[in-house]
Amino acid sequence: MGDTLEFNDIYQEFKGSWNDGRLRFGKQNVVYKSSKTGKVDSIPAGELNLAQWRRVCLGHGIKLATNSGHVHKYDGFRDTDFEKISEFFKANYKVELTEKDMCVKGWNWGTAKFSGPLLSFEVNDSTAFEVPLSNVSQCATGKNEVTLEFHQNDDTDVSLMEVRFYVPPAQADERQDPVEAFADNVLSKADVIQATGDAVCIFKELQCLTPRGRYDIRIYPTFLHLHGKTFDYKIPYTTVLRLFLLPHKDQRQMFFVISLDPPIKQGQTRYHFLILLFSKEEDLSLTLNMSEEDVERRFEGKLSKNMSGSLYEMVSRVMKALVNRKITVPGNFQGHSGVQCITCSYKASSGLLYPLERGFIYVHKPPVHLRFEEISSVNFARGTTTTRSFDFEIETKQGNQFTFSSIEREEYGKLFDFVNAKKLNIKNRGFKEGMKGKIDEYSDSDEDQHDAYLERMKAEGKIREEGNESEESDGESGEQQFSMPEVSDTCCVQKISTIEFRSCFTLLDESFNPGEEDDDIAEDRKSREKDPRAASASSLRTPASPSQRFPRRLERCGDNWEWDTKAAEAKRQYDKAKKDGGGGATSSSKKESKKSGGKKDEKKRKSAGGDKEKERGGGNDSFKSREFIETSEDSSSDTDRKSKSKKKKKKKVN
Repeated sequence: MGDTLEFNDIYQEFKGSWNDGRLRFGKQNVVYKSSKTGKVDSIPAGELNLAQWRRVCLGHGIKLATNSGHVHKYDGFRDTDFEKISEFFKANYKVELTEKDMCVKGWNWGTAKFSGPLLSFEVNDSTAFEVPLSNVSQCATGKNEVTLEFHQNDDTDVSLMEVRFYVPPAQADERQDPVEAFADNVLSKADVIQATGDAVCIFKELQCLTPRGRYDIRIYPTFLHLHGKTFDYKIPYTTVLRLFLLPHKDQRQMFFVISLDPPIKQGQTRYHFLILLFSKEEDLSLTLNMSEEDVERRFEGKLSKNMSGSLYEMVSRVMKALVNRKITVPGNFQGHSGVQCITCSYKASSGLLYPLERGFIYVHKPPVHLRFEEISSVNFARGTTTTRSFDFEIETKQGNQFTFSSIEREEYGKLFDFVNAKKLNIKNRGFKEGMKGKIDEYSDSDEDQHDAYLERMKAEGKIREEGNESEESDGESGEQQFSMPEVSDTCCVQKISTIEFRSCFTLLDESFNPGEEDDDIAEDRKSREKDPRAASASSLRTPASPSQRFPRRLERCGDNWEWDTKAAEAKRQYDKAKKDGGGGATSSSKKESKKSGGKKDEKKRKSAGGDKEKERGGGNDSFKSREFIETSEDSSSDTDRKSKSKKKKKKKVN
């Protein structure tokens, strides 16, 4: 056997990721070189005290432990490599390479054993998995539960975020709580931020909106400690991105927002923002737990040992000095009511939108911060529920869209001027400027302020009105030609023109005209002209009131309603054209159907009904869409009602 053993394509585990490289066993040491980074790890041969051969996901692997407590894992060996590696270890390292079986039952209950820097979870004395305690970043305890959070590796696509262990309650003879004992064993080897030394200052019972609750904030030189009734958070100052100090709309409270990356975690919830709410009337006298010389040397005049003022000012000054970042406040923007924010809704919650000098921030649920440099375009959209409000849509360059809805209409002018001054791309500006010449004649003299939404609606209304007028003129002149190259099996329901509706409502409105004669009064007048003796009887009849004339006018509208007859005639033309093989419907058929109107005879209606009965019994020619079936049934029922109403009217006249 040679002095060295070399293996290619061997993988080393590092924070949940596998890095490939080359492994060499020598007489003096074990050397591994990573192919990705070129980093070389060397283990002296005299430091090895444990070597295990295990079956793992990438074939077979070796676990090496040293006297200093470090554990090294290498995977990617073949089954035939066991014998030569075992002989090499016996000859050079004086260590026996033992085989260790892993538990593959998939059970989630077992025994947790702490062995140096490893937490081993065993089922029936077989290891199910191991957790390197050096990868643990946070350890939180609850009732019969311990949660371990891990440092994240940016090189991996998928990372293990946390593991929760259920610890059974303590027995009567046990002195120490098993949950606390478990947490102490983890923290003794974990890479967790420890609160060493005294805090610089402590703020008691501060109201926190996200995460919700009241927390004691302990300010340490390198991290921020939030202590609540249920959860504790240790936030390094290196994870703080930005600080915001925002006035509330009521001018009596202040928001202090801390932007974090990576966020703090509470179960499955991630908090990218820490939001504190202060009252302006609350004051505080603060004394730093440092000498005056240390304060002067450390903070260079930014802080003093004894300070007093509003609570939000004290917190913001201390955070600014320790984090060494500027505090962002609202700029020159002022809304319709004079405040520096806009009331709106995002998703299902109501909040406040603050236009800043370099972006927008929304508080508080969920908080959103959008910088101008990541905004692709903005859009002023119509409100979904009422015309008294509008929506403000922001689209980012990554394709994400944020919609802030229910903004008061009075805020539009201020917000539009702000967005325009910041030279942001406005989506609906082109349409508005293109219609400017047509909108001027619709401008409202009562409102001097520019309202893009109102002008846009007026422009669209005018376009629709011009379209309706052109359709009416084409229908009356009859010059427009129609062609039907082929007959389709589907039917388009004919739209009722606005002229018919106008004549109908005009007829109804005349019933409320006091200067018009009612039908009964007109009949009395004609009868008196023929027979003066009927004057005495007719003089006793009082003119009908508008409420009495309205049903009669409505009955007249029903009698003059001719669209059922037109629909039946159109269907008859359709069936005829379909049987002939298509290509038959021209403008002449439409003119005839228009001229006929509601004056068709009962014979034609019966014949149309007979044609329908025949079609129902036919083969492929009997196809009818749902609209035709409903139209035929409605037309037959309406025809019966009209004939009955005409008979009653004739009896009444006689």
